Amino acid sequence: MKLVFSEHVSDYANYIFPYAIWAFPERGEKPRHLFAAGFLPSSRNLDRFYLCRQVRVDLHRFTPSSENRRILRKGEGIEVRLVPRRRFRYTAQRREFCRGYADIKFGKDSMSAERLDNLFASPLITHLLVYTDTATGGEVGLAMVYCDARALAFYYFAFYDLNYFQRNLGMFMMTSAVQLFAGRGTRHLYLGSCYSRNALYKTQFAGAEFFNGFRWSEDIDELKHLLARDTPGARQHAVESEEFQRLFYGGEVDRISGLSRFKVRLGRT
Repeated sequence: MKLVFSEHVSDYANYIFPYAIWAFPERGEKPRHLFAAGFLPSSRNLDRFYLCRQVRVDLHRFTPSSENRRILRKGEGIEVRLVPRRRFRYTAQRREFCRGYADIKFGKDSMSAERLDNLFASPLITHLLVYTDTATGGEVGLAMVYCDARALAFYYFAFYDLNYFQRNLGMFMMTSAVQLFAGRGTRHLYLGSCYSRNALYKTQFAGAEFFNGFRWSEDIDELKHLLARDTPGARQHAVESEEFQRLFYGGEVDRISGLSRFKVRLGRT
């Protein structure tokens, strides 16, 4: 992959010079290679990815916890089907269902019809998870998914009937997706980024791990530490922090560098 480091706001007083890191696939590389290296798609055409603090579940290590089972019981009577996009009828009714959810959840016109149309037609969406209330026959939820055989699934945008809030439908959808892909033998389910404590629900599965900038970590205390220090005015990068080094890497910077997934061989200019 080719990497591009795009400058963001600097803090010259503390020598903090942030970069957004983009990855561009090269010939022979598949999206699964970039997912595995800590990147998520930043283009619906899967031709540009960005490095971020994200969460995935190693489904080979997943077994439902008591909390997972509680959520699944609350969704009893709701059926989930994995439908290839080519067999999914993207109707005007479904478009308005998704837009209505987004308007309430994220703000008016946060998801335009054009954006939805482009997503549903893009390589980023290979399948849909369709959730149906078997008692009424009504469709109550949709989740956009990217699947790559048994290597991975990426649980992307989810939309659901907010009248089912008391049944924790949103959490049921994600939990049932974890269970479904584990049953299919998929290796990893990617759940998106985690930059606030409100996103920690993504870690409530056995096998959850997050990308910390240089490796996949199973230590959720490390994630919580990063969330706590991710505030305006932080005077050091996390890896520079002696507290971070001591708490999670034995106080050794060399250990951190030794665990890094990244190695660059510079070419001639």
